[in-house]
Amino acid sequence: MSNVITISNHKGGVGKTTSAINIGAGLNRLGKKILLIDFDPQANLSQSLGLANQERTIYGALRGEYKLQPIEIVKGLDIVPSTLDLSGAEVELSGEAGREYILKELLDPIRDSYDYIIIDSPPSLGLLTINALTASNEVLIPIQAQYLALQGLTKLMEVIDKITKRLNKELKVGGVFITLYDSRKVLNRDVVESTETHFKKELFTTKIRDNIALAEAPARGVDIFNYQPKSNGAEDYLSLCKEIIKRSKHNNQSKQNNHSKHINKKYE
Repeated sequence: MSNVITISNHKGGVGKTTSAINIGAGLNRLGKKILLIDFDPQANLSQSLGLANQERTIYGALRGEYKLQPIEIVKGLDIVPSTLDLSGAEVELSGEAGREYILKELLDPIRDSYDYIIIDSPPSLGLLTINALTASNEVLIPIQAQYLALQGLTKLMEVIDKITKRLNKELKVGGVFITLYDSRKVLNRDVVESTETHFKKELFTTKIRDNIALAEAPARGVDIFNYQPKSNGAEDYLSLCKEIIKRSKHNNQSKQNNHSKHINKKYE
């Protein structure tokens, strides 16, 4: 079964969509089969990969008009695109029974077809984000290396905690990573120190450096690896993906060990 990861931060401008695209593409480059879900009504992930105005989107699937129909970008990398119409989904689905589980139910039939499913959630803490977190095993939080970067994260952590208790006991914070980092700036270094204090265990070693190529790639409709494979952006996201895989292996091994201990204890 795949590892379902939501990229989430309700603060805008932190590189959430850029990270979703390039983590997905980077994991694919490392031999993993990936599905990207554009779950943001702004549809920036879809547009960044040249998939604007598609007929079959996540919105139609949420409404029950059809099943998820991923589109292949390259071999082993698929996407379910979004549309601006998704902005009305929160109101339209608010009266549905089990509305928090709609995305999870859509993903369940295809989860075994992928190693990782990456969800780009909207910059809010509404029903769409709750659906994404309820469907996920992990949430990855990008934090911009700027002033007030950690402000407001308390609310996100509260939402994650409530979802873990009430809707999805498997959900955990899989990691926190720094974006738009410039080691020459004292402020950026200070933000890293503060993040290490708050998220000592969760913080990834890799920092995504401020890199113009990351901003240029979406205009070409491609990820950073197809745009400038030797850029700092490509180097950083590939390094981050290697850390993600390493953590996944460690977490899976821990689950297996805990399961074995439970079984052994049961029959002692």
